[in-house]
Amino acid sequence: LSSLPQEIVSGESEEESSGVNLMEFSDEILLHILSYVPCTDLVLNVRRTCRKLSMLCLDKSLTHTVLLQKDYKVNKDKVKQLMRDIGKEIYQLNMAGCYWLPSSTIDHVTRCKNLVRLNLSGCHVTSLRLSKMLSTLQHLRSLAIDVNPGFDASQLSSECKATLSRVSELKQTLYTPSYGVVPCCTSLEKLLLYFEILDRSREGFMLSGQLMVGESNVPHYQNLRVFYARLAPGYVNQEVVRLYLAVLSDRTPENLHAFLISAPGSFAETGATKNLLDSMARNVRLDALQLPKAWINGSGLLQHLKFNNPFYFSFSRCTLSGGHLIQRVINGGKDLKSLTSLNLSGCVHCLAPESLFRKAEDDIDSSILESLVVSCCNLRHLNLSAAHHHSSESIGNHLCQLLSRLKHLLSLALPVCSITDVAANVEKPPTASNLVPQTFGRKVRIGIQTYPRNLADQKIESSVFWALMGSLRFLETLEIIGSSFSSAMPRNEPAIRNSLPPCVRAQSVGDSEVAAISQLTYLQSLTLAQLPNILTGSGLINVGLQCQHLRTLSLANLGMMGKVVYMSALMDMLKHCKCLRDLRLEQPYFCAGAQFFQALSHCSSLQRLCIVSRSGTLQSDAVMSFMANCLEVIMCHMFMGESLTVCKNLQQSIVRSFQADRPALNVVIFPLLHEDLTEVIRDVPMRHLDEITLFKSRVAEEPPNLWW
Repeated sequence: LSSLPQEIVSGESEEESSGVNLMEFSDEILLHILSYVPCTDLVLNVRRTCRKLSMLCLDKSLTHTVLLQKDYKVNKDKVKQLMRDIGKEIYQLNMAGCYWLPSSTIDHVTRCKNLVRLNLSGCHVTSLRLSKMLSTLQHLRSLAIDVNPGFDASQLSSECKATLSRVSELKQTLYTPSYGVVPCCTSLEKLLLYFEILDRSREGFMLSGQLMVGESNVPHYQNLRVFYARLAPGYVNQEVVRLYLAVLSDRTPENLHAFLISAPGSFAETGATKNLLDSMARNVRLDALQLPKAWINGSGLLQHLKFNNPFYFSFSRCTLSGGHLIQRVINGGKDLKSLTSLNLSGCVHCLAPESLFRKAEDDIDSSILESLVVSCCNLRHLNLSAAHHHSSESIGNHLCQLLSRLKHLLSLALPVCSITDVAANVEKPPTASNLVPQTFGRKVRIGIQTYPRNLADQKIESSVFWALMGSLRFLETLEIIGSSFSSAMPRNEPAIRNSLPPCVRAQSVGDSEVAAISQLTYLQSLTLAQLPNILTGSGLINVGLQCQHLRTLSLANLGMMGKVVYMSALMDMLKHCKCLRDLRLEQPYFCAGAQFFQALSHCSSLQRLCIVSRSGTLQSDAVMSFMANCLEVIMCHMFMGESLTVCKNLQQSIVRSFQADRPALNVVIFPLLHEDLTEVIRDVPMRHLDEITLFKSRVAEEPPNLWW
């Protein structure tokens, strides 16, 4: 009942003197209000309060789609009661990431006889349970599941296979080499594959990418319109995805309009994949494209591929030059008004006419960026991170000035060195703070200038970045990431002990640029990494005060590496972040003490906390007090410099004290540089690992609305 104002629950208003009673509002208005309440609360609590709410809470507009994916308070009993009360009214059920629910919970889904869409990604489902459940869901057309070790397709009943034969959308996350249920889905139009297979077992044995015996059935791709594959690092994932692609290389579906493969590192092209791409160039017209960099680099593929009304392109980490981008993709500025999402992350030469003799740090060609902006004027998501995009001194041609024309942008990722004023870098001699080496270790204090706490009075409105932020009023996601930044916690590898220094052009970026971000009134997600000139962090206070919709905040390696210079400002900022749900901090020598956690306790909506700190310290009592005060927190990940004993004791204390009241509680406290860190990481639920624990750029990472 806490989800609703008391006047709705009781049917009475505290403002009776003004004659206002919410129960007198129209049904349409009340239904709109109730749509913001979790379905479990509506059905199990709110509808029992009065006759009118009892009727409204069971309205089809509220029961047609049930979203449990981030309802961290839901448990097995609530799901059971929910399915019993409204199971027949549910047409779409999303339980993605409900890792804390026992596998027996899935049995209650059988009550939802009319289900059309079902998302069970991240849930514990065995082959037998899946078979029993799907046998009763004859109307199912969209399905998302995990395939874990021990999955056996031979245990699927004929009724289950009949249901799968009618499924047109399948999302499958693989933790073991397998086709999963793909061969049973003979009517597939959309196939999303997430490969999370580790190269080694827990016992240390090398795994093979060959499929298990009995899984030689061939997938059916003849009706396929969308093929998407995302690979975690590791050679086994590459081996298995090649088996999925082998069928496509024999016969390319004529209706294929989106082909996307996201693969980290090197994923070499083979004869089969070359045949597939050649066939695509001859037979299909695409609307969305993403390929491994080795498949694009040095080939003339883009010149031959045909596009219809493209809405998504990703050339992440490719050596594609700006000249090729304009000529082969943008087609001289024609037919690209449909493009809404573009990922050029790590594409270091994409804003230069050619890449043969160019250095990565050379100035960009503003005419290429201008062509991009003019041609793709409806872009909503743009990622230019992980590259050195240095603007020249030409007036009016700065990257920020050109990007300000993209009025529809909702999310943007930029390298730190791209937002600095060229004139300021040229005319301004390096300050003492800029000369401090950006490496680990204790630093000598050399005359750090005192900066005002509030930057609103400083004359920074003339900067190009300030103007850019002022022009993108509706931006919801912003990432400013150092071009040489790498997280101390890469996936499937030991923690990184050293970091590369920031770009020279980025040395002046600091507090005033952060203050400029405070103009983004509708900002929901902010990532700042490797901003060298953070001296006090005062700009963070402005963001906390002005960006009242902020839900996700990620800060990494700000200012001097040997000291957390922005701690005081961060604590002031947190006192204003009432909507903040996710906080990730990565900073050497971070002290997670009583004062920090007291400030963090003001974030009453906080659900997930992750701190990564080489040589960082924590106070166990302060952590326990924080967990007791912040009742919504269900994830606490801390990778610090404390001993294994301290970390284990604190983790056990948190679990013992709070697990009973917080079924979704996930706690990992572990030494950052411990040799067993990768083993600990593999047990983290994929939802948390992918969304917050691991650092990465998320802007235009996938096509918009890839899955419902």
